Amino acid sequence: MPKGPQGQKRPADVIGAAIRVARIATGEEEETPANDPQKSASGKLGGKNRARTLTTAQRKEIGRKAAAARWGEESPTD
Repeated sequence: MPKGPQGQKRPADVIGAAIRVARIATGEEEETPANDPQKSASGKLGGKNRARTLTTAQRKEIGRKAAAARWGEESPTD
């Protein structure tokens, strides 16, 4: 059975998905919550750890790429 982005079980076919939605709507089955606080906390820690290990030059390059993607042009270099 395929898993969703948060790891929940999902039917592989469209009809199975429709039946699952109907069961949730009628109260036969409970919907699993999508947010897992433990997973989001570990993601935040990963970002902080990455920021700590990047050099100034690496941060500047990441910023340049982000600006180019946002504004559609290459930003001037130092």
